[in-house]
Amino acid sequence: MTRWTGVFPAVTTKLREDESVDLAATQSSLDRLIKSGVSGVIVLPMLGENASLTAAERESVILAAKEVVAGRVPLLSGLAHVGMADALASARHYEKLGAEGLMAFPSIAYKSDPRETAAWYRTLGTGCGLPIMIYNNPIAYGVDVTPAILNELVDVKNIVCIKEETGDIRRVTDLYNECGDRFSVFCGVDDLLLESAALGVTGWVSGMTNAWPAECVELFNLCKAGKFDEARTLYRILTPAFHLDTDVKLVQYIKLAEKVVYGAPEWVRAPRLPLIGAERQRVLGILEATVTALAAAQRSAA
Repeated sequence: MTRWTGVFPAVTTKLREDESVDLAATQSSLDRLIKSGVSGVIVLPMLGENASLTAAERESVILAAKEVVAGRVPLLSGLAHVGMADALASARHYEKLGAEGLMAFPSIAYKSDPRETAAWYRTLGTGCGLPIMIYNNPIAYGVDVTPAILNELVDVKNIVCIKEETGDIRRVTDLYNECGDRFSVFCGVDDLLLESAALGVTGWVSGMTNAWPAECVELFNLCKAGKFDEARTLYRILTPAFHLDTDVKLVQYIKLAEKVVYGAPEWVRAPRLPLIGAERQRVLGILEATVTALAAAQRSAA
């Protein structure tokens, strides 16, 4: 059975100012992430503006990612649809394109009840050949894959992992108590990483890793090694930026972080708009303070 561990950034889809997909910039960012030590990559997550792209654009992103990843780490794709027929068709197509796993959303336009939620993931898990990470974000989508629902899916071999994004740190322990070690449990909230690691998560789906991959990998590894004194120092530096990962405008915020740190394009697709005015200055202040604090910590360590 597939067992994912480590840091898996939810990769932003790079765009040009005219909102066209910039495949070269996307490939460059993927290469940077892998060279910085991430354990896997997830293209077309919510952070990758999945729902705003056409089917042809999503296909082009997966093909471009497959080319640059070149087997160095697992390549997952987000799977976000309204209906099951489209979700299954895309899952099977993404497998043919070279995706090695799926981060599967619930139906993005319907608040399913527990029976429907379990049926959704069971159908996906038995209807395609790829291992699946359940994307559990009830704050954004109103659907919660509770420990009890997950326990109903233990016999579905292709469901191997859950991205835990309820914002309730107690959920990590509840998942293990309900399902044991049957599933990998990934932290899905940047500003709960250290707490989640202390409770035994096996991985981290991260947004701000797009900007600071080496530092986020270091943070995760320190936590996994139980070096929490060292981890806390780095975590406290990064947490103000990590808070930006939980905002409704996380796409704009994280793309701006990438621009600040390494010059990546910050353009987004409507209905999202680039940041302006006081909001932009507030976010820039957080990001620039993080850059300064990280540089000071590196000098001190040297």
